[in-house]
Amino acid sequence: MNSASQAPAGTGRRHLTITPSILYFGTPVALLSTENPDGTPNLAPVSSAWALGQAVVLGIGRESRTADNLAARPELVISLPSPELWRAVERLAPLTGADPVPPGKRAFYRHEPDKFAAAGLHPQESEVVRPPRVAECPLQLEARVRQLTPSADGVFWAVETEVLRVHADPRVVIPGTQHIDPALWSPLIYNFRHYHGLGPELGHGFRSETAVLTTRPR
Repeated sequence: MNSASQAPAGTGRRHLTITPSILYFGTPVALLSTENPDGTPNLAPVSSAWALGQAVVLGIGRESRTADNLAARPELVISLPSPELWRAVERLAPLTGADPVPPGKRAFYRHEPDKFAAAGLHPQESEVVRPPRVAECPLQLEARVRQLTPSADGVFWAVETEVLRVHADPRVVIPGTQHIDPALWSPLIYNFRHYHGLGPELGHGFRSETAVLTTRPR
């Protein structure tokens, strides 16, 4: 056995060396609103996002409509859905605004020009950027792209954004403060292609490879 797989003395534990097909090990879902060339909005779910200070860094596929939009028009809204919106997110998941659908996406995706309607969500006018917010999302971040960096394999963009304005549902804000109440706000988490809140699983993504291998109440 490789020495890296040996358990520390006395723990009684041993780890398996595995090769997962994806590494979505539990990250928040974000809905990205961008502007299409004809001025209509595009809406896309992403599960690679992290924040530091007033910056949010996103991972998006370079073949996506979102990537093309941000390269040409670097404004966006990062709307953060709560767990009960997971079905709307999943309705978006197999859709792309790219037409024709890029060859690498044709096995799983289909073109949809009006993603807000397809997901059952509603656009809400932004204040400082052109793309709309998602009205149903409790947290909405208006932002501007500051840097696009290609991944080493050229498949993804790392998109560094500056958050310009934050909108929050009053129900998740501590009254009289600028603070989100963590007891009232729960992000939608994408955990190895399954949807979770801060609690039990809610459902699974259309590309889940584990749904048929497990048994759990629905």
